[in-house]
Amino acid sequence: MLHVSGARLRTADDRPVRLRGVGLGGWMNMENFITGYPANEASMRAAVRQVLGEERAALFFERLLTSFFTERDAALLAGLGMNCVRIPISYRHFEADDRPFEIIEYGFHHLDRVIDLLGAHGIYSVIDLHALPGSQNQHWHSDNPTHVAAFWQHRHFQDRAVHLWEAIADHYRDNPWVAGYNPVNEPGDPTGKVIGPFYDRLVKAVRAADPRHVLFLDGNTYSTDFSIFREVYENTVFVCHDYALAGFAHGGGYPGYTQGRWCDKDELERTFEQRSRFQRETGTPLWVGEFGPVYTGDPERDGERYQILRDQLEIYDRHEAGWSLWTYKDVGLQGLVCAGGPYLERFGPFIDKKRRLGADRWGSTMEEGAEALAPLHALVETEFPAWDPYPWGARYQTDDLVRHILIAQALLPEYAELFRGLDDTELIALADSFALENCRRREPLLDLLGAALDGAASP
Repeated sequence: MLHVSGARLRTADDRPVRLRGVGLGGWMNMENFITGYPANEASMRAAVRQVLGEERAALFFERLLTSFFTERDAALLAGLGMNCVRIPISYRHFEADDRPFEIIEYGFHHLDRVIDLLGAHGIYSVIDLHALPGSQNQHWHSDNPTHVAAFWQHRHFQDRAVHLWEAIADHYRDNPWVAGYNPVNEPGDPTGKVIGPFYDRLVKAVRAADPRHVLFLDGNTYSTDFSIFREVYENTVFVCHDYALAGFAHGGGYPGYTQGRWCDKDELERTFEQRSRFQRETGTPLWVGEFGPVYTGDPERDGERYQILRDQLEIYDRHEAGWSLWTYKDVGLQGLVCAGGPYLERFGPFIDKKRRLGADRWGSTMEEGAEALAPLHALVETEFPAWDPYPWGARYQTDDLVRHILIAQALLPEYAELFRGLDDTELIALADSFALENCRRREPLLDLLGAALDGAASP
């Protein structure tokens, strides 16, 4: 079982381990850009249930969980030389909102299966609670249908999260292939006053249930602000996220300017050093829980994105930092492999419409439909010049409210209707489109990662 020793993770026999791998986004915590639906997961599932009914919707989603990650996927990652998968999960697999504090034991079924598959290939798992009751941040990836992170406003939600982590820690307390627990992905506490005491409470509760596993703790404001930690907990990795500005959908050339900022390898390193300053000052391990550019389909621009990734990996090697690339599998924006088959045949035009409207926050250039939104942005700038909402300011907030919530939710019925008329065999074929044997491999990315892992000198 891994433990923290100074600035390193080590095995029980004191061998150093640097965790390097991918995130399994879109599996036990679905995301709109990963599997092609609009808005947030719970709203999407409700819309699909209205079309298919409870039993047939359950058939599709259960099959998707089974097909999305199998032994073949574990073997692929092991063959690249990866030794870690960060597994995002939603609380909804383990607890229902109408029956709080009642653990759904079946929630462990698929999580156990994948952790065992990975362990059999020598790959550690980091269990990442990506969506907490009440939503711990302001965006879709915490299954938030609004822009309000109610988790920080209601003690009830915090109590439920602590209770759930007690159950998870108890379940995995003796599993050596679980590297540790990432209890709160990208928290967004607007006040910055609730999260510190909550972490104190959570750490004590998890340690009581499982005193040995490593904790992987994200900083506030989407894992960028570590001033909220009032102590350096034992056996803990403080996790930074390190997305490159030029690697976003709205990124410019590389090297080149994005939003008026020059971005090159030196700037990548300065940014990483700033984001990891807390870890270096406290002498704790460096681990980048999320990073990675998005791809455009333009060979020239994607070549620049691969160079961003190559430069980041070289920087992490130089700093002996571990990392978890976002993300393993999707419908084409970032994945190492991308779904194909009947799913893309049926949903491809809809995904294109989402892209045209910029309905997904991740992947939007914020310029889609610019003519329609320009008057609204001008109104906000003119009438409310001092408005600077958390976390990213007025322009992002306006886009989130109009494009990524209003327009995205208006698209839900259209997505759900694409399931109408399908028989069980066709539903299974849709889900199986995400099985590795039906996926397209992003070969340049796989080659890049394989070479980086093979060439890295540190263990």
